[in-house]
Amino acid sequence: MFVYADNAATTCVSKTALDAMMPYLTEYYGNPSSLYAFAQKVTEDVAKARQTVADCLGAKSPREIIFTSGGSEADNQAIFSAARLGARKGKKHLISTRFEHHAVLHSLARLEKEGFEVTLLDVHEDGVVRLDELAAAIREDTCLVTIMFANNEIGTVQPVKEIGALCRERGVPFHCDAVQAAGHMPINVEEMNIDMLSISGHKFHAPKGVGALYVRKNIPILNLIEGGAQERGKRAGTENVAGIAAMAAALKESCDNMEENSAKMCAMRDKLFAELGKIPHSKINGSLEHHVPGTVNMCFEGIEGESLLLMLDANGICASSGSACTSGSLDPSHVLLAMGLSHEIAHGSLRLTLGEQNTEEDVDYIIETVTDVVKTLRSMSPVWENGHPNLTAATELHAH
Repeated sequence: MFVYADNAATTCVSKTALDAMMPYLTEYYGNPSSLYAFAQKVTEDVAKARQTVADCLGAKSPREIIFTSGGSEADNQAIFSAARLGARKGKKHLISTRFEHHAVLHSLARLEKEGFEVTLLDVHEDGVVRLDELAAAIREDTCLVTIMFANNEIGTVQPVKEIGALCRERGVPFHCDAVQAAGHMPINVEEMNIDMLSISGHKFHAPKGVGALYVRKNIPILNLIEGGAQERGKRAGTENVAGIAAMAAALKESCDNMEENSAKMCAMRDKLFAELGKIPHSKINGSLEHHVPGTVNMCFEGIEGESLLLMLDANGICASSGSACTSGSLDPSHVLLAMGLSHEIAHGSLRLTLGEQNTEEDVDYIIETVTDVVKTLRSMSPVWENGHPNLTAATELHAH
């Protein structure tokens, strides 16, 4: 049996998205910057796609949408624009959280090397930012607050509307990485007081390599890529017309079916939490009260995430872990460490992310397989003894 349960990493391209993009690969392949009629149809279709994306995000105008290559580029453009423009006014302080996506954290680290100051807020054991801590962190020289809508590893959702209201009240621009939320949760940039917002098409059944940055009117934005005058001079390079058409179609389809899809995925997610939570010495990561529909993140003591993934893969299940093997050393997820988990527990993390294509049969197979694999790995583990973690052995192993 094959089960794809890594939809937070990427999704399959939907038939709707595929049908929307194909004409621009084979029939309407003109450059939208050209003046002749053959190309002008393409120009008009890009404009229609821009309007669709604006409508799905609750933007006032399609002019507030800049098409990009994905979420990482959108994050970079928002952050570096705010920093560079802030520096011109003597404002060189940025605020974010400890468990943002690396597109944000690495951008902030680069700015720190350039003399900017960054405050990273705690996300606590439940993976949720505290508004009073954000309020206390905002200073006169703060040029940007950038906080994600939903976390890509554990699925917790931040109080975005309240964060936006606080930033608006204090006169600080608010950028939100909504890559994991777009198409899966209701977003209205106007109602949520969002100044800039990033999305990525391949997270909601569009192809890889296309995304968008929403920039509210009167929020200045700088170029990340220099060249032609595309995207009203804010993003050079010939538009990825096929990708743009597919993303707009996929986003509209996801938003139109959001309520039905959400109900289905929440039911499957909750069953996974309930049944996998019966495994001894397991832990659910993050608040279940503020959560995206399809994400399950758990830790199982006494095992390594990599071993768990490999055995699940051998049984036909595609999943991911909070741990990553780099340079021969196993580093646990920065997200889980930011939430206060120990290295030992964070090492045994598992992320399952469901899509609307998943079934009850898939969920039952995941439950059965994960339960068996965890039992097998613990029976082989040097840090597990008689059904319980051997803390002395675990500490010694970690020290080496």
